[in-house]
Amino acid sequence: MSGHSHWAGIKHKKGVTDQKRGVLFSKLLAAVTIAAKGEPDPEFNPRLRTAVETAREAQVPNDNITRAIRRAADTSAVLEELMFEAYGPGGTAILIEAITDSRNRTVAEVKHILSERGGKWADSGSVQWAFERVSGSDGLKWQAKFPMELSAADMEQLKNLLGAIDEHNDVQEVYTNAKLE
Repeated sequence: MSGHSHWAGIKHKKGVTDQKRGVLFSKLLAAVTIAAKGEPDPEFNPRLRTAVETAREAQVPNDNITRAIRRAADTSAVLEELMFEAYGPGGTAILIEAITDSRNRTVAEVKHILSERGGKWADSGSVQWAFERVSGSDGLKWQAKFPMELSAADMEQLKNLLGAIDEHNDVQEVYTNAKLE
């Protein structure tokens, strides 16, 4: 059977795995850089300490973590945290946390994902009222005040939308008020 190679199969599987790992590393290192902006010492910065621990649990190399902390002190590397609000299928509320070096690019890309998959961009403050900040094991998170049920079709569309948003490199977390199984 010519053309069939054991290495070719391994190469394709490894490529997919490495790509997913790279996206995860990028997200974790962006979180480390943002957390290190105020205080670069994890002893005095609990947010940075949590971000570093999370990165280490995902097996991010220590050199990469150190570079991310140093990048926070560099004034030319400007990362900013963004909070987007949107409505999804069935009127579900969606909060999107992102860290980016280009606000305009990220806004345009997230708007495009929303419009392609049945979501609608919302003005600032129009969705956030449906959530509250709660303290968790890995920092502050958003939790829905009023979780809502969805039909099977809307739930499937919402899962596709959330998956597409979460795959974006700049997006850190996505929250919704839908009851996800």
